[in-house]
Amino acid sequence: MRSLLARATITLLLGGAALVGAGLPATAAPVDSVGTVTAAPQSRADNAVAWFSARNGSTAYQGYCEKAVENAYGRTGIYASAKANWNDAVRRGAAHRGDLNPPRGALVFWNISAYGHVGLAVGDGTFWATSVNGRIGKARLPYFSNYLGWAWPNF
Repeated sequence: MRSLLARATITLLLGGAALVGAGLPATAAPVDSVGTVTAAPQSRADNAVAWFSARNGSTAYQGYCEKAVENAYGRTGIYASAKANWNDAVRRGAAHRGDLNPPRGALVFWNISAYGHVGLAVGDGTFWATSVNGRIGKARLPYFSNYLGWAWPNF
């Protein structure tokens, strides 16, 4: 009786999906409210890379590189500039100075203006950023002069 009650409760919680046998395997894919199997959620880094990729060629963020990387991570207004973001990473001991092998999702920084510049590492030696040929684009590191290094986003 207890097993039947537990199975009925699980079935109810899964929106009516029928459970037969001993139960779901430990690696079962997520199920939505109507019982359709959905893909596993992407990591934050994958989502950020996809955000840039979807805006490839856009000029909407010219002069707003920090805003672009923050928006790619679903945030805005965290740092006033890329330079402020880098300086905070240095202060926190999170900066990887001069390292040209940033992991996927890391922020990559340059000292190319009073505000600095920041992009998003793809994890294969390339990055997405504003100002790549005058627009959002993908390039191979270091691309711009005065490469500073990388740090994980602090947001």
